[in-house]
Amino acid sequence: MRAEPNLPPEALAAIRAPFLAAGAEAVDAPILQPLGLILELAGEAMRARLFVVQAEGGQETCLRPDFTVAVARQHLDSGKAAGRYFYEGKAFRASPDADRPEEFRQIGLERFDDAGASAVEADAQIAALAWSAAQAGGRSDLSLWLGDIALFAAFIDAQGLAPALADRLKRGAARPRLLAAELARAGAEPQATADSGKLAGLLSGLSEAEAATVLEEVWALAGIEPVGGRGPAAIAQRLIRRAQAASAPALTLEQADSIARFLAVDDAPQTAFTAIRAIAGAKAPALDTALGDWTQRLDLLAQAGVPVEQTRFATALGHAFDYYDGLTFEVRSAALDHDRAVAVGGRYDGLPARLGGDAGRRAVGCMVRPWRAWAGGES
Repeated sequence: MRAEPNLPPEALAAIRAPFLAAGAEAVDAPILQPLGLILELAGEAMRARLFVVQAEGGQETCLRPDFTVAVARQHLDSGKAAGRYFYEGKAFRASPDADRPEEFRQIGLERFDDAGASAVEADAQIAALAWSAAQAGGRSDLSLWLGDIALFAAFIDAQGLAPALADRLKRGAARPRLLAAELARAGAEPQATADSGKLAGLLSGLSEAEAATVLEEVWALAGIEPVGGRGPAAIAQRLIRRAQAASAPALTLEQADSIARFLAVDDAPQTAFTAIRAIAGAKAPALDTALGDWTQRLDLLAQAGVPVEQTRFATALGHAFDYYDGLTFEVRSAALDHDRAVAVGGRYDGLPARLGGDAGRRAVGCMVRPWRAWAGGES
């Protein structure tokens, strides 16, 4: 496994300092994480980047690819409604590129608030924290890229789509390949359910619990022992969605063009917001509200010392994990490829509920890669 080099202690301390000043509780997270859960949250495409570990007869696990899920689970186990947690440690992701480390250090903070907390203020504080820590590494070529998955959801709601189609597009907001496939299907006739696969077609008429039971019975009759970290419920849900997607109405060419133009917006924030309003037209009051929140976020970021001229808004900005459902951001260096962000973060209000917690809570966090932040590091 290729390991990232160590930083000089003084450089690491400088990058760590803004996190320590935030007054968060220091936590650690188990290196081994449940494989099935990570795949459910990140999607099947993440499997190739995971280091899978399984003891004989035991549950499949993986080396932690990130800290967010693990820290969220620890917060839920604590029973507290709110909490701020600082972490620092190694994460592990496989890479086909020989020049990329597969073991690397992350420093981050995850923030959990009750439903009454201001999401806009928390978003700005977290993004400003990531900016401060990234800047502490000494690079002078940084920029802050902003996005918002909730803005995409508001735009989709304004298109008057069938509910099933709208929900599928929203689920694909953080997965470019799924969105690209949906846009490519525009104007096509729905397929017959049977054409999408006999088993998937059968399961699509059942509830998820019934479908999981049928799948278990099929495995038992065939003598199949499932592998890969996913249980029957998760596999059944995936098959059902595939069948529903194939048989559901497709976007019209006009709708697909509107969505494609929205996803292509990438400019200075205020210019980007003007373009979004022009594409959406006057039929999107929820979109107007979301854009109004962004004016407040930008004001708060400027007050926190983030230079507005070094910010950019991209509607298609997403992350490897698809649990983000609001703000997304990256701190980038001009010296590094765009997929080697110095810092990343965003809002994931829905994740605690997906992990078994109460719905309606708020969650946002960020992570910095110190080696990339350091001016003497990756180039």
